[in-house]
Amino acid sequence: MAEPDASLFRNIKAAPPSGAPLYLKLRRSIEDAVASGSLKPGDALPSEREIAALADISRVTVRKAVQDLVRAGVLVQRHGSGTFVATRPARVEQSLSLLTSFSEDMARRGMTLSSEWLDRGTYPPSPDEMMVLGLSSMERVARVNRLRIADGMPLAIERASLSTEILPDPEAVGASLYATLASRGMRPVRAVQRISAANLGETDAGLLGVAPGAASLNIERISYLASGKVVEFTRSVYRGDTYDFVAELHLGEADGKETGP
Repeated sequence: MAEPDASLFRNIKAAPPSGAPLYLKLRRSIEDAVASGSLKPGDALPSEREIAALADISRVTVRKAVQDLVRAGVLVQRHGSGTFVATRPARVEQSLSLLTSFSEDMARRGMTLSSEWLDRGTYPPSPDEMMVLGLSSMERVARVNRLRIADGMPLAIERASLSTEILPDPEAVGASLYATLASRGMRPVRAVQRISAANLGETDAGLLGVAPGAASLNIERISYLASGKVVEFTRSVYRGDTYDFVAELHLGEADGKETGP
């Protein structure tokens, strides 16, 4: 790993006055160095004490700039090792026009998939699960929650809920929930998805290996059988720095018609 150019930090106070706080000047200097390639992925930064001495600013100012960059995903901190320029993950593009499982998406890209189980069991349904899945308070819901990992990188947290009529034994689910449903003749044929942007809380950020407050894409999916019966209610959290969701749009028939003489 290369040693960063000390002038990167010495120039903070020498920069032309802009009215910006010193921590913002330091943050921008580091961001510019990363963008230009002067600081490369994996490069180690000097300690807070060393940066403060080089820049002639307080360690509190250095810490604020560094923490901002960690939250933004530009830097990563490793306990006992120091602060490093983050390695940017390759982005994954997923179509919104196909009803596929995470396993199928990753296999199609030639990526190695693994999962870390967070929960697999049956429970009394929550009010949301009762409403979406059409369950009574006396019935049980099967929950299949896991961290989805591709080529060693955590990409998403999936929390799926199904009635026990659809999935009586959550422990039977292996690499693919949809493969398990297909074996029971219960694979969904259509789904409605709602996507929203959010910032990760501490628990989900820890699972995904990013800083709390980092951007995420939250997807709520309700899947149906051909009969119209709801099969699956899934709430997933995707890392915002790894996923692009793509939809193909077509001109509506009414919009394509010419009007007037």
